[in-house]
Amino acid sequence: MKVIRSVQDIQKPLHNPVMTIGNFDGVHRGHKVLFRRVVDWAKKLGGQSVVMTFDPHPLQVLAPSRGPDFITSHGKKLELIEAEGIDVTIVIPFSTDFAQISAHDFVKDLLVDRIGIKGIVVGYDYRFGRNREGDIRLLRDLGGRYGFQVEMVSGIELEGTLVSSTAIRQLIRDGDIREAERLLGRPYEIVGRVVKGRERGRLLGFPTANVDIQKQVPPKPGVYAVEVDIDGETYMGAANFGWNPTFGDPTPSLEVHVLDFDGNLYGKEIAVRFIERIRDERRFSGPEALVAQIHQDVETVRGILSARKPLALAALG
Repeated sequence: MKVIRSVQDIQKPLHNPVMTIGNFDGVHRGHKVLFRRVVDWAKKLGGQSVVMTFDPHPLQVLAPSRGPDFITSHGKKLELIEAEGIDVTIVIPFSTDFAQISAHDFVKDLLVDRIGIKGIVVGYDYRFGRNREGDIRLLRDLGGRYGFQVEMVSGIELEGTLVSSTAIRQLIRDGDIREAERLLGRPYEIVGRVVKGRERGRLLGFPTANVDIQKQVPPKPGVYAVEVDIDGETYMGAANFGWNPTFGDPTPSLEVHVLDFDGNLYGKEIAVRFIERIRDERRFSGPEALVAQIHQDVETVRGILSARKPLALAALG
């Protein structure tokens, strides 16, 4: 997949491009319906399938206090888009100046004159241009004027649940990891760098990696069975997100005990996939009671992930 990071880098129109436009946080099952339609339509035209997305997220620029936590990092989002067979992704560096482009000029100057759009697939609630002034009706009018076709895809539902990034974020915060996985089409994953922690786990006999989660959606506090990707290898893990009430930490953290791993993780970027939430955080009477519970948690995690292992390996390979 070719990634274009500035519209100025598009020196001539693409070849019969069919595209879709959006933030696509999570690249969930609803997004994949759009991508499949774009790919199929582009093949019929003998053209290129194109995704346009934004970095940073528009809300981070226009309303920083309301900017969402993300399901996927920008880099992971591009990987997932590529996996859907998209030929070209155009990453718009979103800014206040870009936000002032009118809906008409966005279509005429960028989509038509620079990209050469032949078809566009959008969701039912798509809005575009300054102050979100453009809607599906205007897009179709402009398509008739400038010679491109518009296809609208209705909201995607799974067993009565509308698939959306907003819904998935809430499921993760509520600890409903399995339902989040169903809507995503894969387990929720946090990718972060291992940073210096309080090192209590090592003293207790269960060393943990303290993962910097940045702006990704924090899960509901508790203990989780997780899969951990380290340097291309996948390990079982037990993760705790929260305040460690036994010790009264002032800020929440994500700590992961990687099973059957012996090595230094400081500074490494690792991926933590949340498979199942096994219990709430709770306060223990002291380190001995906490260690006993951790032993039990590790056995629970082994049971959950061992049963899942054939599926996980199939997905990986």
